[in-house]
Amino acid sequence: MVGVGEPRKPNFRMRQLARTLRRLREQARLTQEETARRLRLSEAKLSRIEHGQLPNYHEFLAMLDLYGVIVSDYDEYVRMYDRAEERGWWHAYGHDDRGFVSIEAEASVVRTYQLGFVPGLLQTEGYMRAVFAAEREPLDSNILEKQVEVRLRRQHRLFEEPLLGVHAVVDESALLRNACDREQLVQIAARAELPNVSFQVIPSQVKVHEGLYSNFIVVSFPGKHEPDLAYIEYGFGSLQIEKASEVRAARLSFSHLAGLALDEQRSIAWLRRVADEL
Repeated sequence: MVGVGEPRKPNFRMRQLARTLRRLREQARLTQEETARRLRLSEAKLSRIEHGQLPNYHEFLAMLDLYGVIVSDYDEYVRMYDRAEERGWWHAYGHDDRGFVSIEAEASVVRTYQLGFVPGLLQTEGYMRAVFAAEREPLDSNILEKQVEVRLRRQHRLFEEPLLGVHAVVDESALLRNACDREQLVQIAARAELPNVSFQVIPSQVKVHEGLYSNFIVVSFPGKHEPDLAYIEYGFGSLQIEKASEVRAARLSFSHLAGLALDEQRSIAWLRRVADEL
């Protein structure tokens, strides 16, 4: 819990605003030192703002003015500031801004490779419950219900504007586990028919591939200045990757795995065939 007067930990929207303010300063050809002096801020505070700490509103407007943004163009940046101040819907379920939910909420496209599980956006409620029930430390029933509600709510982006584009590549082994029953396979096949969803299976005939190392996700955003990021979730934590060279490597790895997988039509046929056999 954040204490009184204690700054919030930067969430995705706050870091997005920070990158925008840094870009505007650089376009204005101002150094951090000169900017801090003219705004009467310490360089340390300006650095924190450019790494995600939210300035107060008057400081924010002063920055826009100093960076040469004309008043008639303020609306775009003010909307970005307001969004950075908002608390996402996930807070009501006990989630903070540091996990993947807040990132996905801002995304336009998610490319996910999964080795052991069905991607969360494609899971049935029954599959979710089986996964949560199998955790090392059993979840309190109230927490489990909230986890299910959050995952179901995330799936609204598949059907509601702004639609989220999803390209999922899943190793066959994840789809043959007991938790992945007929209902789950049928749901994946149905969602793969959506115009914003692509689904591919890597069949067992592909004996060894680099996806055996880890699950990972590559996320793209609607803003032209917003770079992609990569995200890795594992059994005891997660890792968000923003370094451009590593994100590029993740994109290349995803494209390679998609090339090894069955194409979309054959993947849907595979799902329906296995579902019919259950």
